[in-house]
Amino acid sequence: MGVLRQRMFGNQPRSSHARVVDELGRAIVSGEFPENSTLPGDQQLLERFGVSRSVLREAMKTLAAKGLVRAKSRVGTRVNPRDSWNFVDSDVISWKMLGGMDAEFVDHLRDMRLAFEPAAARLAALNATAEEIVNLFSIVARIDNPQHSRESVAQEDLNFHIAIAVMSRNPFMRSVTTLIEAALAVSFQISSPALSPEGISRCASQHLRIASAIASRDPDAADAAMREVVLEGADRAREALDLDQTV
Repeated sequence: MGVLRQRMFGNQPRSSHARVVDELGRAIVSGEFPENSTLPGDQQLLERFGVSRSVLREAMKTLAAKGLVRAKSRVGTRVNPRDSWNFVDSDVISWKMLGGMDAEFVDHLRDMRLAFEPAAARLAALNATAEEIVNLFSIVARIDNPQHSRESVAQEDLNFHIAIAVMSRNPFMRSVTTLIEAALAVSFQISSPALSPEGISRCASQHLRIASAIASRDPDAADAAMREVVLEGADRAREALDLDQTV
């Protein structure tokens, strides 16, 4: 499940390499090591993490591939400016979420979803097969379960949006599902429809409208229904954040 699992289920990295990448990545994204600062030297990091030099070297390569750091001769490893970070990478998004979410982050995810998901729903209305549409209605039926936990309804919701990305027949749509997953993890962790049976019912009803529009081969209706879902999810998350800040 990527971001969703890391945020909602708290799975931990298994290997030494993954542990170093995770802990150092979190430290960078949280600001413990600020942008343009120099990381501690190898010896300090080896002592901090208790790993071999080869594990540390490979971890640095992984962080560099995510856009977080760059090696400079005679200077050491520098933290890149934030605008160089790869926010499509599931780890980078997860570290940002674990470090604390704010309204700006929610808005950025919302804007990205609005740029892609209504278009994906529109394409799905044109390109989905009959079998895929049947599967989409099956997912809606599974969403409509008042016994859902935060985690289970989030997973079914993600399944729905991934299915539409696949049905669009545009490989770029499938590639941005990490961002969709991040947005769902944010929304459902802060304020999940599973908090009440009415919330689950409304969530299922909204997704049913999307599925019905796709089944009717109505691109405009599919676009509008998806836009409503994205906007409401972002609004729900922002309202919950505002309440937290006033308590």
